[in-house]
Amino acid sequence: MPRPRAFDERQVLERAREQFWATGYAGTRMDDIAQATGLGKGSLYGAFGDKGKLFHRVFGDWCTAVVEVAEERLAGGPDAEALVRLSEYVHLMAENTASDTERRGCLLAKGAAELAQHDPTVAGRSAETMTALLTLLRTEISAAQRHGDIDRAADPERLAALLLTVVRGIEAVGKAGLDPETLRNIADTALAVLPMPEGQKRRATGRSPARKNARGANTAT
Repeated sequence: MPRPRAFDERQVLERAREQFWATGYAGTRMDDIAQATGLGKGSLYGAFGDKGKLFHRVFGDWCTAVVEVAEERLAGGPDAEALVRLSEYVHLMAENTASDTERRGCLLAKGAAELAQHDPTVAGRSAETMTALLTLLRTEISAAQRHGDIDRAADPERLAALLLTVVRGIEAVGKAGLDPETLRNIADTALAVLPMPEGQKRRATGRSPARKNARGANTAT
């Protein structure tokens, strides 16, 4: 009969995530993970497998959290509030990036940039996450079109792809050093260029304060 684990798995995964996030996959050794978690390498291998499997677990959890944060803002509701939901989500991503003073960026972006070309698991999980975000954005854009806040003749798929690119791009340029107000202005501009029905004035939508998800992950993702 296997012995019960004498450690908090979630806490260990969070500490492993912090290590991978700080030093990248290639720059992280299992010795580093052992030191960060306080576990011996034998216990880590026994519980999570090798470094690659451990990273896949951490990366998968992060991707799940990224989608959950988007679902909190883009979970649907009255069509009349769809434009506000879109605005709050885009502004939230800008604010979270602006608050990332260490410029660590998003683990999704970092992991995909480092590993997706050679790691099918990372590539697949990244694509699934982007598809989920695209679907959420497209659904809200369609709702705003039904209410008359966005031109019904516009292609919701293309507009969703535009907003997704802006959100992910804000994270990238923020990590590169653009100042917080510029990041906020990018979000404002992206929302301002959404096509309105002819003759209609854009409703004002406020900026949203930065938030973090329950797992402590920066949601600039």
